[in-house]
Amino acid sequence: MKNLKRFVSLALTLVLGLSLVACGSSASSAPVASAASSAPVASVGGASGEAEYAVVLKVLSSQFWQTMSEGIIAEADKLGVKVDIYAANTEDDVEGQVTLLENAISKGYKAIGVAPISNVNLNNAIADATSKGIKIVDIDEKIDMDALAQLGGACYGYVATDNVAVGKLGAEYLIEQIGGKGEVAIVEGKAGAVSGESRRDGAKAAFEAAGLKIVESQPADWDRTKAYDLATNYITAHPDLKAIYCCNDTMAMGVQEAVEASGKDIKVCGTDGNDDAIKSVADGKLCATVAQDPAAVGAKGLNLMVEAVTKNAEIKVGAEVPVYGIEAVLITAENAADYIS
Repeated sequence: MKNLKRFVSLALTLVLGLSLVACGSSASSAPVASAASSAPVASVGGASGEAEYAVVLKVLSSQFWQTMSEGIIAEADKLGVKVDIYAANTEDDVEGQVTLLENAISKGYKAIGVAPISNVNLNNAIADATSKGIKIVDIDEKIDMDALAQLGGACYGYVATDNVAVGKLGAEYLIEQIGGKGEVAIVEGKAGAVSGESRRDGAKAAFEAAGLKIVESQPADWDRTKAYDLATNYITAHPDLKAIYCCNDTMAMGVQEAVEASGKDIKVCGTDGNDDAIKSVADGKLCATVAQDPAAVGAKGLNLMVEAVTKNAEIKVGAEVPVYGIEAVLITAENAADYIS
């Protein structure tokens, strides 16, 4: 796994640093490109020849998505298949991600996994893939299946962490830490991103069930600086604020900085289990982080793609899409050392 991490880190460095494509076709010399080039970030796995499978991710600029790539790569080696991995430039690059999927469809893959930037941005392209007999698996960000069906598109399965449960788990720990009393707030992800909205809803339900007052709940677009500014405003406007739940760790780190700058004792819980967040928890700064398992999500996504192709599964438009949930774990000061690599 350490070798895989080094590989993905190298690929990511090249993606962010170069605008030209670096050629190659093996796991040890993977092609690297910006999203706009339509070349895969990586072409890897335990088979030779052209890849029959592809995955279009949101980005590769965060640990979460890098770790998901590692899981996909490891599963490809395990299954003896080859997979091409693509990623958009940023989580705002909606059209760029559409172009990536359209180009992937034109290359004739048998199955494609997609982690959409929003719940609808890839729907037209997915409908096109469905019409061509390409199996689609939805990863992480839940597609609006009703809207997709209206376009004639369908998915073989959906795999992700139960994000409502993630938000609930984080909020319940915060409630415990503040003794079940006090004002609380939420820092949301990007408006329209279902994963973030589900975490928000899970946290909101837990806070309300405990009888706590939610004084603020606003999006910070997954961005650390925006989260810092938002939390600063929260703290200024609400002097009795006791806890803040954040829908990812990047934002949580910004919120924690704002809390420290204020000098107040406000508990902060993040989401994702990023290395820096886990270290912050171990150091007694962040209160907790709810760790997802993006490697397992990516691996299961590829596994479903191979299954759909092997079975030549018939995917009916409008049929209920099976959901495969990957469990999350709460990381606190008590167990953080177990998760530090």
